[in-house]
Amino acid sequence: MSGERVQIFVAMCIYMAIVIGIGLYYFKRAGASSDNFIIGGRSLGPWVTAMGAEASDMSGWLLMGLPGVAYWVGLSDAIWTAIGLLIGTYLNWLFVARRLRGYSVIASDSITIPDFFSNRFKEKNKIIATIAALFILIFFTVYAASCFVTVGKLFSRLFATKYIYMMIIGALFVVFYTFIGGFLAESASDFMQGIIMIISLIVVLGTGITAAGGISAVINNAKTIPGFLEFFGIAQPTLVDGVQQLDSVGKPMFGEAGSYGFLTVISTMSWGLGYFGMPQVLLKFMAIKDPQQLKLSRRVATIWCAISLTAAVAIGIIGRLIYPDALLTQSDSESIFILMSMDFFMPILAGFVMAGILAATISSSDSYLLIAATAFSKSIYHGILKKDATDKQVLSMSRITLLVISAIAMIIATDENSVIFQVVAFAWAGFGATFGPLMLFSLFWKRTTRTGAIAGMVSGGTMVFVWRLLIKPVGGIFGIYELLPAFIISCIAIVVGSLLTEEPSSEVIAEFELAKAYKEQLN
Repeated sequence: MSGERVQIFVAMCIYMAIVIGIGLYYFKRAGASSDNFIIGGRSLGPWVTAMGAEASDMSGWLLMGLPGVAYWVGLSDAIWTAIGLLIGTYLNWLFVARRLRGYSVIASDSITIPDFFSNRFKEKNKIIATIAALFILIFFTVYAASCFVTVGKLFSRLFATKYIYMMIIGALFVVFYTFIGGFLAESASDFMQGIIMIISLIVVLGTGITAAGGISAVINNAKTIPGFLEFFGIAQPTLVDGVQQLDSVGKPMFGEAGSYGFLTVISTMSWGLGYFGMPQVLLKFMAIKDPQQLKLSRRVATIWCAISLTAAVAIGIIGRLIYPDALLTQSDSESIFILMSMDFFMPILAGFVMAGILAATISSSDSYLLIAATAFSKSIYHGILKKDATDKQVLSMSRITLLVISAIAMIIATDENSVIFQVVAFAWAGFGATFGPLMLFSLFWKRTTRTGAIAGMVSGGTMVFVWRLLIKPVGGIFGIYELLPAFIISCIAIVVGSLLTEEPSSEVIAEFELAKAYKEQLN
């Protein structure tokens, strides 16, 4: 290992030591009860709630996936995704956060999303909780795999080592940290990691603009690539077997700009709908200590997202101009942030910037693993398999499940050619369509019934698979992002299923009105 890479390694080790220290600090509190391990005893402050929610949500795709999209096809696909996400972030905090915080307490003090849905409809057989837990296990395993891919790509590129070895080492580190610290450690480190992420993005962006010759030079040079800097057009790299071709002088080749029409814009912006169903975000709403502080959390989260998303897109655009022929496959394009960091900064500083990617990955994967593990232990193990399980047994099962899920995610992540953005897009659609409509209807439509809830979850989650695997390949108008049609189908299923069945019981209605009054009191 060269001296430069040693310095990078040392800087990242310092960061990892700090993260492990946080986990060890919270180890005793996390092990005190399953509630502490899962939701931290509802003790989060407003800043930790905001930064924890956004850092755990964005993951490594913010620093690798999104810049990679901008590098590969230009502005449109990346910027409309970012706009949709920003709008979704704000609306989720505005409408869902307070209502869910109060309703989760009123509904038998629910501490997981499956438990909330089950308690919301007063079901005894835990069918809703079981279905929700199964979907969480499926999609969060895929999500965790995307994080492990990010770690593998990061370390293999930095240290010129085989991807598979670096992916496994990085995954084991994340698993160990989550295993010992639980929710409080995850939330505290997410706060720190959110700060590191946004600083890394701003620093790389500022240095990149300077290296590219200033903003005017960036704009003028980007316009020379057909469709690269258009809102309603998209660049078309000339590919052979997935590799972008170079002309006689070594310049990357592009075809004519592709069309980016209104339907595609709406489809891409539908990323924002996913926020209403993201367990890692919703759980932070439930965990804040003082719901009155959610307004401050909303402002912090929105500003953080606006800055981070804008910087990520701009880095991809600038990276293509500075390194036009360095990354010739879509998978490789997701390394542009790494490449810029290594070239722009002295090794020790580059190491700390690289820690931004590691921070993004850890902040997300620990959330995914923790939520998936607790969904199984609380909803399936304790709710169905062993109803008389003690709190310690539930806690132990959470940790066992975490290890099993991690192992499966590592197997999925063995494909080093995986495109992080595409993997995340699938899991995002899964959660958005499975839980997003149900969360909104559960909080704001008292006529929603248990049957409607089940119909909505099953139809939404299933449609993501059907659209992605069977319908989307047809192309044309069917090539839209699977979240949009699946979300709509789920909404229809909830309404139809609810109207075709008896109205909710008086107990369910009374609790709904109590939650509504609770939110109004906070306002």
